[in-house]
Amino acid sequence: MAITKAEAVARARALAPGIAARAAETEAKRAPHDDTIRELVDAELLELLVPARWGGHELGLDAMLEVVEAISAACMSSGWTAAFYIGHNLLATRMSEKAQAELFANRPLALMPGSMAPSLRAKPVTGGWEVSGRAGWASGVMHADWVLMGGLTDTGQPHMFLIPIDDIEIDDTWHMSGMSGTGSNDMVARGVFVPEHRAEHAFGFGSGSAEGAAIHPNPICRMPFMPFVQCETIGVYSGGLRGATIVFDGTVKSRVRGHTGAAVRDQPLTHLQLGGAHVQAEIAEELARGQIRLASACLEAGSFEMADRLQLRAHAGFVVEHCRRAVNELMSQSGSASFRSDLPLQRFFRDMNMLATHAFFEWDTSREQYGRGKLGLDPTHPLV
Repeated sequence: MAITKAEAVARARALAPGIAARAAETEAKRAPHDDTIRELVDAELLELLVPARWGGHELGLDAMLEVVEAISAACMSSGWTAAFYIGHNLLATRMSEKAQAELFANRPLALMPGSMAPSLRAKPVTGGWEVSGRAGWASGVMHADWVLMGGLTDTGQPHMFLIPIDDIEIDDTWHMSGMSGTGSNDMVARGVFVPEHRAEHAFGFGSGSAEGAAIHPNPICRMPFMPFVQCETIGVYSGGLRGATIVFDGTVKSRVRGHTGAAVRDQPLTHLQLGGAHVQAEIAEELARGQIRLASACLEAGSFEMADRLQLRAHAGFVVEHCRRAVNELMSQSGSASFRSDLPLQRFFRDMNMLATHAFFEWDTSREQYGRGKLGLDPTHPLV
């Protein structure tokens, strides 16, 4: 049975304390925690955007944002994985109707990482394609049942391939100082057969013009890839900053200076810092909602012009840079003890700084491309 946005957000917030309690273990495992994935599935949160035709809730971008924020405030690695699972279930509706029917045959969701980079090499064979290659950064692959992998055909045409997890190998390459708990290991395909109906030209997949998307009346199924992925994951940053702020709040309320014995909470400087921290988190959340409003306006208008895409990328990059700077400021104000490996603030610090370098959000590229657009110049970067 479909749930409302309010119900979905309430469920995510109810799960957050348990996810936070497992955050250190999640990082140590270098993979999403089994209990977290089970809880997200049982709470029916991963099918938020799946069309009702396949049994999903068919909610909107705003619901996805608030659910992802709630999870990310507890653990950014868990929030990132959840965001990809939620969003990639919608991206799968760009595949053929037959492929969608297979994917959602048993339940209205898949645990599905993906990589758009054309890392596979595909040669035509009877009934489909034989694909081989390696794709990295596969967030969520440790619990996956399907994967989406990009590749080039022998004629140089980019395609997306939908592949059952049992047909690929997982190479344990994920040894990172930040976002360790996503388990974003490499996916390896060795001569895997992919039937024709589970292959889609990357242009149709990326633009949202694929025939599979057309069977659904909801325009979100035809949203261009980059604006959608920005909306899919922006809540990891705003939620992560909120989580770091909550930790900082608790730290300053109980902290005592070692040499003087003075309670930090009684000092005017602390009041200034704590007030600023909460404002930074509130502004990040409002900016993230602004991102959703901009994208939703384009959806309603039925068009994502290049100027819209450049603006969306630039605004998303600004949100991410704002969150990175704010977390770094919190860390610098928290005292040396907050760098202890068993304390959560240093994890938010490492996770945010690592994730802020993501190619989809990197600040210098985002504002450079926006500046080019303001001068009437064409973009020079493919990720817009």
